[in-house]
Amino acid sequence: QVRLVESGGGLVQAGGSLRLSCAASGRTFSNYAVGWIRRAPGKEREFVAAISWSGDSTYLADSVKGRFTISRDNAKNTAYLQMNSLKPEDTAVYYCAADVSFRLLVRPQDYGYWGQGTQVTVSS
Repeated sequence: QVRLVESGGGLVQAGGSLRLSCAASGRTFSNYAVGWIRRAPGKEREFVAAISWSGDSTYLADSVKGRFTISRDNAKNTAYLQMNSLKPEDTAVYYCAADVSFRLLVRPQDYGYWGQGTQVTVSS
């Protein structure tokens, strides 16, 4: 199985940027599609972004389109979520998830492996 560890969260002012990293270990990372899912306090989890095993295909939720970018570096076994123009409503715990697939996976239930999450707090 693959182990995922997120990093890069923190406190930032509205309009600022953060880059989240998802470091994978244990299996061939390039066999895995990766997604980012967030959960804000008192809200349902929201699927934010996904990237295919090769990085050729990506998906971004409408709520983050134009502000967030998902990418990966298979040589470093790491996926990234670049978050720009952050808003207070982006405050949440962000989870990296992965599963073996050669296609884009765009639902949380598609993923069998999850990291522990990293907190992102955007102040107004």
